[in-house]
Amino acid sequence: MSAITSFEDFNLNRQLLNAVSDLGFSEPTEIQQKCIPLILGGQEVIGIAQTGTGKTAAYLLPLLMKIKYAQGTEPRALILAPTKELTIQLAEHAALLAKYTDLRILPLYGGIGPKTQIEKIKAGVDIIIATPGRFMELYLRNDLPTKQIKFMVLDEADRMMDMGFMPQLRKILEVIPRKRQNLLFSATFPEKVDRLSSEFLEFPTKVEVTPQATTAKQVEQELYEVPNLKTKINFIEHLLQDKETFNRVIIFTRTKEHADNVFSFIERKGLGPAKVIHSNKGQNTRINAVNEFKEGNLRILVSTDVTARGIDVVKVSHVINFDVPVLYVDYVHRIGRTGRAFQEGKAITLVNMAEEYHIEKIEEIIREKIPRKILPGEIFIEKTPFEEKQDMKREIDNQRKREDPTFKGAFHDKKNLPKS
Repeated sequence: MSAITSFEDFNLNRQLLNAVSDLGFSEPTEIQQKCIPLILGGQEVIGIAQTGTGKTAAYLLPLLMKIKYAQGTEPRALILAPTKELTIQLAEHAALLAKYTDLRILPLYGGIGPKTQIEKIKAGVDIIIATPGRFMELYLRNDLPTKQIKFMVLDEADRMMDMGFMPQLRKILEVIPRKRQNLLFSATFPEKVDRLSSEFLEFPTKVEVTPQATTAKQVEQELYEVPNLKTKINFIEHLLQDKETFNRVIIFTRTKEHADNVFSFIERKGLGPAKVIHSNKGQNTRINAVNEFKEGNLRILVSTDVTARGIDVVKVSHVINFDVPVLYVDYVHRIGRTGRAFQEGKAITLVNMAEEYHIEKIEEIIREKIPRKILPGEIFIEKTPFEEKQDMKREIDNQRKREDPTFKGAFHDKKNLPKS
C-alpha cells in the first residue's frame, strides 16, 4: 500500500475534506494514517495513542463518513468518554469536522438537569457523545432510544477503568444492539483495558503509534529540586515575571487546596489574568475558563488532574507541574497539553524530597530521564516549616514501606530491627 501523505488519499467525501482543510490540517498524523482506512473498511480497532497525536479525528472522520447525513430521529453512533469536559470537547471537535454536513451531534453529561438534553434527543440526533452515567440515566428513564446504534467508540478507556466505570459500561453494552462496529481508544493499554476490550471487541486490529506512555517529542522537559511549598511559590513568581516567554501557561497541582492557593498568589501579585479549575468549580465555570484560555484572554490556567485531559489548546507555551502527580501516566497527559499539533512547548516540574520517589516511577514509565536543572540563584529559598518537614518524612516512610513491607520507618527505634 502506498504511503498516505494527504487527507485526499482517504476515501472521504468533499464535505469532510473541506472541513479538514478549514481546520488547517495538512497531513494526517500516524494514528490517522493507520486507523482511518481500517475503520472505513468496517474493522474493529483498538487505538493506543497518547493525547496530542490526533486520535480524535482518527475515529471521528471515518465515523462521520459512514453516518454521512441526518436520518430519522434516533442516534446511530455512540461515543463514550469519562468526563464532562472531554464530552464537550469531543462534541466541539465533531461539530467542526461535520460543519458542511447536516449531522446532529449531541453531548450528554451530568452536573446539569437533563430536561434540555431530553428535548434535543426527541428533536432528533445522529451522534451521541456521552458520559456513561448520564447515558444510563436517560436510557433508564426511557428518554434515550438505542435500537439504531450501529457504531460505538470508547475514548480514554484507561481513564474509564481508573474511574471505575466498568459496571456501567457492561450495562450499556447490554442495552445497545449487538450488531455494531466497536472502536476503543486509550493512551495506555494496561491489563484492565485489555480485559475490557476482549469483552466487547471482535477480532480487533490493534494500532499502537507510540510506545506506552511516551512523552511528546516536541516538549522540552526540565526538573528542579525545590525544598518546600513556599519556595515553589517563589519559583513560580520568578518564572511568571517573564511575560513574553511564559505567555500561555497551565499550572498543575495535585490538590484543590494547592490550586486555590497558587491562583490566589498569582492574583495578588498581578501576574494574570488567571483562572483556577477543579472539581469543586461548577461545570459552566470550568468550561468558560478553558474557553477564555483557548481564546488567549487568559495568560494562566491553574488546574488539578481532573481537568488534565479535557484541555485541548494549541500554543500552550509552558506546563508547570507545581506538584508531581501520583497517578504516573498523568505526567504524560499534563505535559501533553503543550507541544500539541507540532508546536514546541516546555514542561517544568518542581520536586520536593518526598516527590523524588514518584519522579523515579515516572522516569521508568516514560523510559527517559527528565533533565535536572539548578535552581536559579535569585530565588529565595524558604526554611521548611516543621509540620511540612514531618509530612514529607512520613510520606517517605510510607513509600519505603510500600517497596519493603519489613521496613519499620525512620521514627522507629532502630535497635528493634532484626539483624540481617
